[in-house]
Amino acid sequence: MSGYWFRLRDRVALVAALVAPFLVALALVPFRAGLSATNEALIMVVAVVAVAAMGSRAAGALAALSAAAWFDFFLTEPYQQFAISDRADVETAVLLLIVGLIVSQLAARARRLQAVVVTDAAHLSSLQGTARLVEDGGTPEAVVEYVRRELVGLLGLRGCRFEYGTLIGHLPRLQHDGSLWLRRPGRITEYAAWPDGETELRVVGGGHYYGRFLLDPHPGRPLPPEEARLVAVALAAQAGSALDSAGLSHQG
Repeated sequence: MSGYWFRLRDRVALVAALVAPFLVALALVPFRAGLSATNEALIMVVAVVAVAAMGSRAAGALAALSAAAWFDFFLTEPYQQFAISDRADVETAVLLLIVGLIVSQLAARARRLQAVVVTDAAHLSSLQGTARLVEDGGTPEAVVEYVRRELVGLLGLRGCRFEYGTLIGHLPRLQHDGSLWLRRPGRITEYAAWPDGETELRVVGGGHYYGRFLLDPHPGRPLPPEEARLVAVALAAQAGSALDSAGLSHQG
């Protein structure tokens, strides 16, 4: 679901990149006699920054180009034409484009960095939540259930279940390094997208195998970022430690 909203947001940003500078330039038309070209350009830059802050680099760049075009069309003589007669206005339009491109890239970068910080905080919260549950004396079953729920959100799964006991069948496996493999006799397949069917994430504690989380992903979707996969492995390890600490029977 989050991927859908990200794609929708980027599409909205591309539309805004075309529309927002147009509307801002149109709104400035009644005041163009009392405003300098520099002030008009600065106001147009604000529109570019607003678009870049909500969208991608492409949206920011498109907004900068749109701002320069509508500045020319509405705010420089001859009006309502894509032509500029005054050299100072030409220089202002070029500077508007350059500044708009630079600022839009900076705004997009800042938004991505903010998203990284938020994602890192969410990952840390998942790990801390499991640790607190163990420290507070939560049962192994409660820890396993907590991790199961976290894995669904973390990896964008349709569902997830935990299976105690011995292994049955050959399933693609999420490895400790975050890679996804399917090992068969004489053949190893590595995946860049979720395969059809379930994927296993083994749970080991104290060197003993206790079971596995069976992940039910959306087939064909790209794997989540490596960081998310490594956090999933760490959560499974915490579940294994909880099971081992409780002294439950294990499978050799």
